[in-house]
Parts: sequence; structure tokens; C-alpha cells
Amino acid sequence: MMIAIFALVLWGALWAFNVKLAGWLSDRYARIAVPIVFGLTLVVMVELLVIGLNVSFVILPRPSEMVVRLFTSYEMLWEDFVQTILKGALTGYVVGCSTALLVAFLASWSDFLRRGLLPLGNFVAALPVVGLAPIMVMWFGFGWESKAAIVVSMCFFPMLVNSVQGLAATNAIERDLFKTYAATPLQQLGLLRLPAAMPFILNGLKVCTPLALIGAIVAEFFGSPFLGMGFRIKTSVGTLSLDLVWAEIIVAAIAGTGFFGLLLIIERSLTFWHPSQRR
Repeated sequence: MMIAIFALVLWGALWAFNVKLAGWLSDRYARIAVPIVFGLTLVVMVELLVIGLNVSFVILPRPSEMVVRLFTSYEMLWEDFVQTILKGALTGYVVGCSTALLVAFLASWSDFLRRGLLPLGNFVAALPVVGLAPIMVMWFGFGWESKAAIVVSMCFFPMLVNSVQGLAATNAIERDLFKTYAATPLQQLGLLRLPAAMPFILNGLKVCTPLALIGAIVAEFFGSPFLGMGFRIKTSVGTLSLDLVWAEIIVAAIAGTGFFGLLLIIERSLTFWHPSQRR
């Protein structure tokens, strides 16, 4: 009981410190420091509450135990990371998004192709991954190739819809101006339509980032060659190794957050002119 009371007092003190920190620092540094302090505060609070309330290890391991597991099983976690993230998720992400972008370029010149693909894309995007995973495993085997195929199917149509909408975002006055200067279709694409579509394309890439991670991890529940994050989570739950399960979840969260942050940096550098990037 005393630990729970101490945790609440500490929460109030750290909350007040974070508020003061946000006022002391400039906006640029506050965007980094405040979330870090807030996240560390939550970790400390969970640690104290788990100890104070005597929460069972099966329900929730202490954050300190998760961190220890990260360091003691780093070789296993790295192998799972390579198998799931680098091979399955990243390969499928690159193939699915690049193929969708290429098809979007073709659909932007063909009204028939655009009208036929977009409704189909909305239909396929609604299909659950648990329904596609067994089929892809039967088609492509138990290796990372079947996981990449699932990621391709999950990323293709969201990326296609965003790209097609972006390529159609220019107005008639802008298109008429380029025709007045006798611009070729490739010049119109490179100088007008592609820059206007860049916010939509980057938004599609950001949407597909969590989809790729979810697709690759969930697909490994339906077949994996004794390796991978999804396989490890599934087997660790069966043996009640909950600290390893949370360690895998932390690695996946760090990977997804890091890649999403990289996309934000790319978006800020490529679309600095867009109203959403103005400060």
C-alpha cells in the first residue's frame, strides 16, 4: 500500500516537473524532451505499481524484467528482427508500395483502369490478414517469402488509393498552364502532378508502415521456420515466458517508431512547401 501511495506522489512530482520542463525549453527541444520524460515516468509508475500491488508475472512482468530480457536474449531478438522486420516486413513494404506507385502512374492516364482498380482496392484492403495468411503460406511456403507476400497484399491497395488521389489533386488552371507552355506528359508528371501528389504518397507510406509490421508478425502465427517475432511470441505465450513476449513487442514498437520517424523526416524535407509543414 505504501508503494502505491509513493507511486502516486511520484507521479504528481514528475508531472509537475514535465510541465515546468515544457515551459523552460524551446519548442524544438521540448518536442523531444517532454515525450521522453513522460515515457520514463510511465515506465517507473508501472514498475512501482506492479511491485506495490503484487501483480502476477503472468499478467504483467515488471519493466525492469523486460529490459533484462532485452539484454540477455539480444542474439535471439536480433535473429527474429532480421527474419520478420528486415526480410518479411521491409521486403513486402518496398515491393508493395513501389508496385502500387507504378500502377498509380498508369491509372492516372487511364480513366478505365482507375475506375476499375479503386473499388477493387477498397474491397481487398478490407480482407483480414488472418484469412490471407494461411493461403499465402500454402502458396509461398513457410519462409519469409510468404510473409512478404502478405505484406505486399496489405500495403498495395492503401498505397494505390493515396497515390491515385494525389496524382489527381491538381486543378484545371495548373494543367492548362502547362499545356500552354507545350509541356509533354512526362514534364507534367515530373513538374506538376508528382510534386502535388507527394503529400498523399508520403501519407500512404506512413499508413502502410504499421500494416507491414502487423502483417509480417501475424502471418508467422500460421507457419514459420522456427524463427521470427510472431513465432517467438506464439511459443513464448505457451511456455509463460511473458518477459520474452514483451521484449519482442518492445523491439517491434521501436522498429516501427524508428521507421515512422524516418518517414516524417523525409516528408519534412520533400514537402516543406506544404501548409502542413509550415511553422
